[in-house]
Formats: sequence, structure tokens, C-alpha cells
Amino acid sequence: MMKNIKFIFGFVFLLAIAISCTVDGIDDDTSFINSVGAPTNVVAFYNITQDNTGLVTITPHSEGAVSYDIFYGDGTATAVTVAPGKSTSHIYNEGTFTVRIVATSITGLQTESTQTLIVSFKAPENLEVTISNDLLVSKKVNVTVKAKYATMFDVYFGESGISTPVSANIDQTASYVYTNAGTYTIRVVCKSAAIQTTEKSQSFDVTAILQPVASAPIPPTRQEANVISIYGSKYTNVAGTNYFPDWGQGGQGSSWGEFDLNGDKMLNYIKLSYQGIALADNVTVDVSGMEFIHMDVWTADAQKIETSLISKSNGERPVVKDLVANEWTSIDIPISAFTSQNGFTVADIFQLKFVGTPWAAGTVFIDNIYFYKAATPSTGLTGTWKMAPEAGSLKVGPTSGSGEWWSIDAAGVTQRACYYDDTFVFSSNGSFSNVLGAETWIEKWQGIPADGCGAPVSPHNGPSGATYLYDAVAKTLTITGSGSYIGIPKAVNAGELPNVAVPNSIVYNVTLTDNNNTMNVVIETGSNVFWSYKLVRI
Repeated sequence: MMKNIKFIFGFVFLLAIAISCTVDGIDDDTSFINSVGAPTNVVAFYNITQDNTGLVTITPHSEGAVSYDIFYGDGTATAVTVAPGKSTSHIYNEGTFTVRIVATSITGLQTESTQTLIVSFKAPENLEVTISNDLLVSKKVNVTVKAKYATMFDVYFGESGISTPVSANIDQTASYVYTNAGTYTIRVVCKSAAIQTTEKSQSFDVTAILQPVASAPIPPTRQEANVISIYGSKYTNVAGTNYFPDWGQGGQGSSWGEFDLNGDKMLNYIKLSYQGIALADNVTVDVSGMEFIHMDVWTADAQKIETSLISKSNGERPVVKDLVANEWTSIDIPISAFTSQNGFTVADIFQLKFVGTPWAAGTVFIDNIYFYKAATPSTGLTGTWKMAPEAGSLKVGPTSGSGEWWSIDAAGVTQRACYYDDTFVFSSNGSFSNVLGAETWIEKWQGIPADGCGAPVSPHNGPSGATYLYDAVAKTLTITGSGSYIGIPKAVNAGELPNVAVPNSIVYNVTLTDNNNTMNVVIETGSNVFWSYKLVRI
């Protein structure tokens, strides 16, 4: 009966969506419901009364559930069904119990989790409180508690005007984000089923994070002709550039350096008044053929940044952009925003200047400074391609384009440098070539002891005589020639090598983007196993 109730609830929810979509004139196809997965992050929050009754209120929570079954864990024969946002209460005897929560999604998929519940009529003892500043979120404080006989705890974080505590189970974390950094008195009240509680107060220094804890977004792969890079690791930078010429601002308390975030370097301008970047002596760049200047800026306390392009022949022009505190702000300024100012020309740029607001008070971190333009449209596949050297360019999952099961990360791209320099050549006469060089990435299924860089293994060693056929309407690409492939050699239409024979031809699904300079390739290797590749034209 409980299962029927759950599915009736799900049906009503789906019906409501269908009616709403019809009324609003939106496509009434509700087939997307079938793609909803099982619930995730399934937990339960406890609230226990301090009256020696053993009354516990259990509130389940998750992402993606339409109902919950709660098993109390004390021998009660049946579960209780709870709707999202609702709770169930139960009287326990003294003891330790395992509460089981089964969360059900609208498609009927379920996720189960268990939690320990301690019910004691003794006041908590041996209270240990751990308070820490969060490593990722500025001015966020996390509190965990250990205590004998305890079930839950309340935390009063001590910020003026905030009297409501944050509650958590004894094995969970109570967190709070302060408005301002500073010293606060944090009070923890630890609870069991007993009337008496145990508490502890502690003074704690709340700190603001004043530097990024994650790298700036990785720039897209671009053809060399479409980018002029000033600073960053993605493209080749203009040689000899001075990123800290000072220009006399050190006397105002400003400073500068190159900040290293776990190997990812970025410019750091401290208490920025104004600071600049100077190309090498007698070096200028002509950016009149570019469309934008890009940069990524992180700050905890600067409100705006003014960026000026400085010409060797006709002065400088500024453009001001707002910044968002405690996150990366990606800025793309049209070159026309500079050239529209009093006839400014950009054929001989030799310096850049940055001005902070407020003056000499905010600190900024800057990465990925480059000029760029959109790629020139190309026709069809003719040309030379390689795998995009970026995270996510090689992945596998249960649906087209999915990386649910595995997706290459940045470290994997570096490890497989011998693979990411391989090229796939489509000639105008219909011939196709895998150009692998002396080494490529080879795997144990090819008869070698361990995965790694090594000499290409026959027949996947760049055989000659292969051809290709691209159908732009059907968006399919057929590679003909035993041992020739796109992406990785083991993924073929019938399955994955060596479980199937090496085919004479392979058919891929292909989508071209970025003016036909990016190729997204998908191949289904058997039932619901999809390998996806991202290639870029070079």
C-alpha cells in the first residue's frame, strides 16, 4: 500500500507538470521525467525533546526525492512514509539505534542510507567542540561536536541580531556564514533525551578568505592566428613581457607578486592603486584584427577594475568593469570599446594599465589576459585536427555526451601529452590519416604491461590507405580502413576492443561548432555505452 501511495504522488506531480506545460504553451512532452535518476545526498535530521520521554522527531532530506520511507530501527514492524519537507515523530527507549531512510524519486528509483541515533536519559558528557574557518567559503565557520550520550546540538554563533541557533546531529556539521570577519563568542548546547543539557562557549576568530582557492576558468582552445596572449598558461605569451613595472606605486603601499595556487600561477596586485604590464622594449602588438580582450579577475575587496590599452603613438583609453567578491569574474571587453573613444587606434599597443576601486585598498588576482577573435569559418572536416587539450575532452557515460562514468581531468591531459599531440588528418581527396608520432597512449588490452606512453601498436599505428565520408545532413562520419579511428582505438560500433574484432569501418556521430573549428564526436559502443570526444582544428 505504501508503494502505491508513493507512485500516486509521483503521478499527480507528473500530471501537474503536463497540465502546467499545456497551459503555458510549452512543449507538453514529459518524457524527460524518465531521465530522472535516484535521489542523492540522503540524510535525516534529529530533534529530541529534553524531557526524559525519548520523543525524537526525524526529518529526512535529499536531492530528487518525492517520498521517504523511515525505518525507526527499534523493532517497529513497518516503515513510515514521509513527504518532502515533513517529519515523523517516534518515542524510543534508551539505547543506540540504526535509522534507515529510503528515498524514492519520481521514476521509482531509490537510494538508501542509514544513520546512528543515540537516545539516552543522561545528560551529555565529555563535550568536545571543534570550530574551524571554512577553507573554501569566506567568513564561513563549521562546528562539529563529540559527546557521550548526545543526540544533537544547537550552535548560537553570536552574531548581533541573530538569535536562532543552527542545529545538527551529533555526527554532522553545523555551519554559518558571518556578515563580517571578527571575534565572536560561539555557544554550543549539546542535547540528549535528558532534561539537562550540556553546553560550552568559546571565543573564535572568524576570518575572510583573501585569495582564490580555485583556479580561473580554463580558456577554450583557439587557433594561434585568433589569439594574442599577454599572460596565462593556455596560449603562448608575448615574449619578454614585464608584469610588474611598478610605475612608482610601491610608495603608496601597493605591491605585487606572482601567486602560485597549487602550481597554477596568476598575477597578484596588492592594494591596487594603478599597476601595469609592459611589453619588452621596442615590442608592440597590433590588436586591430582582434575582437575582444579577456581577463579573469578574483578579489575579496575591490569593487571595480579599470583596464586601459596604451598605444605607443596615441595615448591610452580606459574601460571600467564591476567585480564580484570572492569569485572569479570573467571579463571580455570589445576592442571597439577602446577604439570608439576619440579615434583611438590599437595597432601599436605596448602597455596595459589596471586601476583599482577603491584606490589602493583592494587586492586583485588576474589570470588569462589575452586578445582574441572568433574563428574563421571553415568548410566541412578538411584539415588537421587534434583532441582538445582540456578536461572533459575524452569521456564515457550512459548517454550521448555524458561523462558520468569517467571523464579525463586536467592531470590526465598532462599525463597523456603523448596522446594529445596526435593528429587526425582529413584530406580534400577523401583520404584519412592517424598521425601518431613516435609515441601515443597505449593500454594493456593492446598487449603491453601497463597503460602509458609508448610506440603505437599495430593495427592502430597510423595505417595508410584509410578514407573518410562525412554526411553533413545526417551528421555522421565514417572512417574506413582497419586500424584507423577517431578519439581512441578501442571504441567501435560493436563494442570495445579486444572484446570484439577490429572492424574495417567505424561510424561516428559528429557535431561541428565554433564556425566548424570544433568537432564533438560520439560513438555508441554497444547498448547505452557512449564515448565522447572533443577535437579542435589546428
